[in-house]
Amino acid sequence: MIISAALAGEELDHETEAHPELEVRQLNFSAVQHGMRLDRALVELVPEFSRSYLQQLVELGSVTINGKMTHKASQKVKASDLGSIELRPTPQSQAFKAEDMALDLIYEDEHLLVINKPAGLVVHPAPGNWSGTLMNGLLGFDAQAFNLPRAGIVHRLDKDTSGLMVVARSRTVMDALVRAIAARDVKRQYLALAHGAWCGEVNREVAAPIGRDPGNRLRMAVVDLAVHAGKTAQTDIQLLANGIHGCLVQCTLHTGRTHQIRVHMASVAHPLVADVTYGGGLAAGMQRQALHAFRLAFRHPVTKEALAFQCHLPPDFSQALVDWGLQYNTCKL
Repeated sequence: MIISAALAGEELDHETEAHPELEVRQLNFSAVQHGMRLDRALVELVPEFSRSYLQQLVELGSVTINGKMTHKASQKVKASDLGSIELRPTPQSQAFKAEDMALDLIYEDEHLLVINKPAGLVVHPAPGNWSGTLMNGLLGFDAQAFNLPRAGIVHRLDKDTSGLMVVARSRTVMDALVRAIAARDVKRQYLALAHGAWCGEVNREVAAPIGRDPGNRLRMAVVDLAVHAGKTAQTDIQLLANGIHGCLVQCTLHTGRTHQIRVHMASVAHPLVADVTYGGGLAAGMQRQALHAFRLAFRHPVTKEALAFQCHLPPDFSQALVDWGLQYNTCKL
């Protein structure tokens, strides 16, 4: 197995036993590397991989010098030395594998899928979640997904956000959906349960740029574009039900910034229930941010048919509304 350079910077799985999929590469140290630290010499001989990755391989015993295994990245090498290195798969390189997963398919044809993603399901593999993601499930559902970037995923939902997503099944359809999203021709609406009784107009437009929080790089925030990097963002908010503890609102996205609804709701003093990242406390039995992508509408890239999909609230969200005594008319949504 040859590991691409793009994956070389990822942390290795520190297993002691040999992995069945390895690439063994011979090392011929020359006068250029004479007297160098082993890790620095390896960077020159295996330049497509990062130094930190190569150091990990040394620590794992994947490098031999003159027939002897070494674990010291600081060891000096000589021009006459001969060696070998076992290039082991990184967690990320193993992430692109098919997994059996029960997908809640709302719509399916030869060109695309519409999926109701449950809360807790990560969309893309990432550090801490190299398996068990929606992408793994899509690869298991359709082998053709291996031919597409990100298995055809054209937009994402946060791990703890539930609801509708569209997934392409061909590169032509994927490109068309990406263009449609960029042109704001894909309509996405969410239901959100937020802290605090709603005051003022039933309908509110929040147009506030979003960028990295200058005080916490792990969060997003409303920013002043004259001072901080960010992008324009717009969310339309409509009150659906109001109570003493909080409110149920419908949010319509006009842009698709990271954590957009969560940031905009917090910016108007109505953080989402259980969204601890943006100031929302645990309440009404919710253990994850109370956000559900309940409606998705777009024109089919191939048939040109106008498609619109809607899915019910998941049980935890529905029960939270009951606990807070909030009711709304689904027929009007």
